[in-house]
Amino acid sequence: MPNITDTITTADGTCTVHLFTPGGPDTQAPHPGVIMYPDAGGVRDTFQQMAAKLAGFGYTVLLPDVYYRNAGWAPFDMASVFGDEQERKRLFSMIGNLTPDKITSDGRAFFDYLSDRPEVSGERFGVCGYCMGGRISLLVAGRIPDRVAAAASFHGGGLVSDTADSPHLLAEKMTATVYVGGAENDASFTTDHAEQLDKALTAAGVRHTIEWYAAAHGFAVPDNAPYDEAAAERHWRAMAELFASALPR
Repeated sequence: MPNITDTITTADGTCTVHLFTPGGPDTQAPHPGVIMYPDAGGVRDTFQQMAAKLAGFGYTVLLPDVYYRNAGWAPFDMASVFGDEQERKRLFSMIGNLTPDKITSDGRAFFDYLSDRPEVSGERFGVCGYCMGGRISLLVAGRIPDRVAAAASFHGGGLVSDTADSPHLLAEKMTATVYVGGAENDASFTTDHAEQLDKALTAAGVRHTIEWYAAAHGFAVPDNAPYDEAAAERHWRAMAELFASALPR
């Protein structure tokens, strides 16, 4: 799919982003905008391919380098990062640096960028994310509700926690339609977490769906060891249905 590499000025520096548009004769026409938040491994070839695929469904997709504050960071090998103590420490240090306040500040900058692009239609957008990015999607939906019309989380972790910044505590502020696809036997999103999230979203009147995939954490991302082709294809269908129903055109 057609794409460009650009930069966005944020409160903390300059974030490199990739912008993907649908192919074909209407590639320059405005389409609903979506931010795709990567998993803990950050932006890499796999996510560029995923963003391009989502754009092919008729969206202008922004893929940001969420780790831009770690200038010049070296890519992670997702096959070995969790078994390598030093790499695991580096990864979790970078994850820990992405506080809810930083995520919110970045999100506002990303939405403003999309609003200014001729390839983007509307002032409310979609967000989707994987693993860490799944949590970011719900945080952004709750912290910047006026800009998010649809939010999707796939094998997202930390959606429900005992901390004051848990995404489920933001349910009353959300105006987006929410979709959560959880992995079975995933300690980062358990059946108890799903029940708490469902209760919070229901009480707040948020239109939402929480579904289970018969696959392991990481099922939707091709370079993750637990990648499951059938589950991944199901996640694409679910996301396409969500955005088709909830994003204004």
